[in-house]
Amino acid sequence: MTARYNVLFLCTGNSARSIMAEGLLNHKGNGRFRAFSAGSHPSGVVRPEALKQLELGGIATEGLRSKSWDEFAVPDAPPIQFIFTVCDNAANEVCPIWPGHPMTAHWGIPDPAGAGGTPEEIARAFRDAFSVLDRRISLLLALPLATLEMPPATLEMPPATLAMPPATLESLGIHQELDRIGRQ
Repeated sequence: MTARYNVLFLCTGNSARSIMAEGLLNHKGNGRFRAFSAGSHPSGVVRPEALKQLELGGIATEGLRSKSWDEFAVPDAPPIQFIFTVCDNAANEVCPIWPGHPMTAHWGIPDPAGAGGTPEEIARAFRDAFSVLDRRISLLLALPLATLEMPPATLEMPPATLAMPPATLESLGIHQELDRIGRQ
């Protein structure tokens, strides 16, 4: 059985970067990842330039909407295993308490929604943000998360009977890798 990981991408407005990350991971994750996005102060509107980047990449945009991170801090919210902040503002704000203590990393990206200039310069800012997110998500997908997946019977065995102790995100250095990916 293959594990499915829920990932939440956070930023302030939830109008561009986190929306593109949600679409990218849902598209590239091949069912192993279910991505969501939210904002600390959602704008309530998804930027058309963000949707255009997704569409140019052949990525579905149906259902993408700007929403508050409060939706993911309630008891009946999906359990989240990973949270990535994709803007500097969200990384410095106090986040709600997340059930299950997900692994977090900061993947800061300049805000294309704040870009000014000509239409071409604005389009370039969105394209650049999309490219950085695409690269980081590809690196995330290349991490050895499959080593965490053990058959249920193996997990019930006493540790002394296992050839090796069960792997954890920490023992695999996944957290350090997620932080490293955010600096690329």
